[in-house]
Amino acid sequence: MTIQQRVGVYGGEQLARYGFGDGHPFGPDRHDAFWDTLAESGLQARIRALPPVQAQDEDVLRFHTNAYLEQVRRQSATGQGYLDYGDTPAVVGIYESALYVVGSTLDAVARIMAGELTRAMVPIAGLHHARRDGAAGFCVFNDCGIAVETLRQVHGIQRIAYVDIDAHHGDGVFYAFVDDPDLAIVDFHEDGNYLYPGTGHVDETGTGPARGTKLNVPLPPFAGDEQFLRLWPTAERFLEDYAPQFILLQCGADALAGDPITHLQMSTAVHRAAAASLCRIADRLCEGRVLAVGGGGYERDHTAQAWTQVVTALVDTLGEGAEP
Repeated sequence: MTIQQRVGVYGGEQLARYGFGDGHPFGPDRHDAFWDTLAESGLQARIRALPPVQAQDEDVLRFHTNAYLEQVRRQSATGQGYLDYGDTPAVVGIYESALYVVGSTLDAVARIMAGELTRAMVPIAGLHHARRDGAAGFCVFNDCGIAVETLRQVHGIQRIAYVDIDAHHGDGVFYAFVDDPDLAIVDFHEDGNYLYPGTGHVDETGTGPARGTKLNVPLPPFAGDEQFLRLWPTAERFLEDYAPQFILLQCGADALAGDPITHLQMSTAVHRAAAASLCRIADRLCEGRVLAVGGGGYERDHTAQAWTQVVTALVDTLGEGAEP
């Protein structure tokens, strides 16, 4: 295995299937748009392409309630109604496809923790709105929250950093761990006064013993690269001080200019810069361990380009001294 091939990227029909039908913002075509762009970039020779993996119910139950799991299973069989209050349709088969999202994220965690990979990317993942007891915002099972619980319960990792640059606040992760001092959260997003889910205000820094372990950075509508990059060093210092053992990056691409459901005006340079920065921090503090999960992004070409820039950063930052 070459040094670069210590970066794994997950793709395949079962992951592509997660979505809510052609024409929906979260449609199945997002997967193929990314893989086409990755192929055009020439990066495929430098990564390990890995197939989707299906999670088990016991994996999901590390984060979600049994009652909610059974609701998803039941409605997935019929395809009737919504899993929340109107954003997340219960299409036929969504239970199985959501299990592939979770399983691929957890397989990446396991390979990184075993030293088989240094970094990984799961493009159709990062479902950060789902609550422990319910769906929200196109997110059925919160693979980010499940990954945090799995790192702790299975792999013995306590100090985890969750970094989220999706345009929408990662509320499903934030409030599930708001009082947890061992999960540092850095969340750059469009100001909740203007965009779903309306949360993630700057004074939300954690509660109880976790006060000061969460950093929300709400950005005004139409903010671009200059504002993001000017504020990013604050996130770097925050993470350096925290000294995580594992970094999870939710690299949603809906903050890019031209996205149909948000107002931010970033370019893909933000994704590459943020991912590269986190990789360098990880190399210093936690054996290089970075897992990127795709999140949102609804302008297909731009999203594919942003995620390809993330993969570029994961590969290019691997040190020459890494084990082959």
